Amino acid sequence: MDVATIIGIILGFAVIVSAIVSGGGWQMFLNIPSLGITIGGMFCATLIHFSLHQLLGIFSIIKKTLIAKILTPADLTQKMVDFAAINRRDGALALEKEIQNIDNPFFTKSLQMLIDGQEADEIKNSLNLEIENLRDRHEVGKKILEYMGSAAPAFGMIGTLIGLIQMLKNLSDPSGIGMGMATALLTTFYGAFAANLLFLPLAGKLGIYSKAEATSMEMIVEGICSIAQGQNPTAVREKLHSFISHSKREEVKAKV
Repeated sequence: MDVATIIGIILGFAVIVSAIVSGGGWQMFLNIPSLGITIGGMFCATLIHFSLHQLLGIFSIIKKTLIAKILTPADLTQKMVDFAAINRRDGALALEKEIQNIDNPFFTKSLQMLIDGQEADEIKNSLNLEIENLRDRHEVGKKILEYMGSAAPAFGMIGTLIGLIQMLKNLSDPSGIGMGMATALLTTFYGAFAANLLFLPLAGKLGIYSKAEATSMEMIVEGICSIAQGQNPTAVREKLHSFISHSKREEVKAKV
């Protein structure tokens, strides 16, 4: 689970709410019409820009981003070295009992293809297609979140303009100008709050997560294909080190 994202969201809400409560009159920050214009308008614009299927898919992508566990380079390197040693000593069929110890669908599929005796080129072509599809799905999800992050402040400004127009029509009552201005500015607050604490940060985190997951999958592909070609554990380890910076290679140097 990505604890940093959850902590950031909770602390962000806590900071804003505490600032509102400490200033007194927190009730003035609750305005249903303003919230409807900002959030409702944002979702309507997002539905126009993207399909319903794409919009509904963003929830599962966000959930996966928050709770999914990506195998570290160290874990992957060590597992591939171990699998290469087993493959050279006992053959690919001996790896079948290792599948139950893997909690990663892509890794499980890759290892099963190796056990089934598929050629390295066939494995690589099939798995690379899956990686590309994953990148495409994540890219769409990232674009949706970025669009929400830009649409929320825009509709917040629209709500502010609506409130100002309504306020200016009633200038005959000067006592209501202050309250009317505060209500008009609430939509801008809602839009900026949603965009900068939720949508834009989540879009950035999804981009980072997507890149890390794709790299992890590429390491799996290279490791499995190397084993399928009969390479020894040392060769497999050195190939996987190409995914890691020189300064980090000693930290993840798997023992053969």
